[in-house]
Amino acid sequence: MATGDSEINDIPPQVAASSTLALLSYLQRKGLGERQVIEEILGTSPDQLQGPDRHIDADRYYALWHYAESVSDDPAIGLHAGEAVDPESMGLVGHVFFNCDTLGDAVTQYVRLHRLINESVLLGLEQTEEQTILSWLPDSRQHYCRQDMDRTLASAMTRTRHFIHPDFHADWIEMAHPEPDYASEYRRLLGGDIRFDATVTRVAFDNRHLSHPIPRRNPYIYSAVLRQVNSVLSRWQPQKSFSRKVRRMISRQMSTDRINADTLAQQCHMSRQTLYRRLKKEGISFHDMVESVRKDKALRYVAGNQFALGEIAFLLGFSELSAFSRAFKRWTGMAPAHYRAQHQHQEPPP
Repeated sequence: MATGDSEINDIPPQVAASSTLALLSYLQRKGLGERQVIEEILGTSPDQLQGPDRHIDADRYYALWHYAESVSDDPAIGLHAGEAVDPESMGLVGHVFFNCDTLGDAVTQYVRLHRLINESVLLGLEQTEEQTILSWLPDSRQHYCRQDMDRTLASAMTRTRHFIHPDFHADWIEMAHPEPDYASEYRRLLGGDIRFDATVTRVAFDNRHLSHPIPRRNPYIYSAVLRQVNSVLSRWQPQKSFSRKVRRMISRQMSTDRINADTLAQQCHMSRQTLYRRLKKEGISFHDMVESVRKDKALRYVAGNQFALGEIAFLLGFSELSAFSRAFKRWTGMAPAHYRAQHQHQEPPP
């Protein structure tokens, strides 16, 4: 493994503690959850999560959602938790959002600051002549959490109607999970044309909504909170290595596109030479990073049984199975089939 790569792997994606505290507040109002179990899931006391720049590992946050559904016996808990309008649980970014001048300004800030809310999900923004489309793409399958995605959309829709315009609605919504038994709750809370089993979770709404002013905005609160958020962002950014960001981009694109340094450099808004130079400062080359990501994915995929070996070769960008087999033997000293046979007792990789 290349120098510095183990350090990157040791930094899991983070979620804002405010999201965790909002879920805990919902459970408390319902009289649900055991503190000892919650602390075991979080790896800390909820009291330690207070503060604007507190974060928690995404895996722990999503585990808390699974626990919340279990103790509530409510598979639609994400929608129901998101339905509550509680300004105290919005966090700094939420207060920035609802003190902007217009919904269009708020959407811009939401996309810009989303990394402070959830690092495990990439928020995308696309605009056509008629529609604005937001998309939520997790960095791995294990970071697609149905309950949290339900909460995200229900919260965004409910708060927008409460703070901005009561008649706001989406043109259509696509959810990246199968239609659940509580599908009628989506239609009750979200409205619009709702589709399930989509590739990516997306929401589209008419561009005319962008000009809606935010009636109860306070420019003084906006200015003060935005300064605080930018301060948190500036402190948070240096902790996140550039190589880690590139690594996650490579991981997301490996199964859909040919990994190309020029393309990744463009996405980072820099030249290929600058990309190489910044990675070199962290002690890793672009080629070594691609190789490391490919190896890590190969070990996880082969250890499980979710994909056939030929499918894994395709997902990792190999032109044929034999080329993948040679690379795998170089990495591990054994053939993929032998490695899989030794790990059949393990859970399939996410």
